[in-house]
Amino acid sequence: MSTAMSIHVKFFASLREQMQRAEASVEAGGVATVADVWNAVAGDEPLPPNVLTAVNLEYVAPGHDVRDGDEVAFFPPVTGG
Repeated sequence: MSTAMSIHVKFFASLREQMQRAEASVEAGGVATVADVWNAVAGDEPLPPNVLTAVNLEYVAPGHDVRDGDEVAFFPPVTGG
């Protein structure tokens, strides 16, 4: 018996509001990179510029590979004054 492979997705701050959810799940078989994960959860919404992306608590580029069981997080750009 096989189990479904999935990637856990988290959205933070304003991205959580934009996506209207804090978390999502994506089938691992349909995605290869962090950017693919965004496309799977956001539909036609492009990845906003300067969004920080992380896999398993490490910041990575959107082209970073993802695997079954990974946690992918999206953070809006941080601004300071």
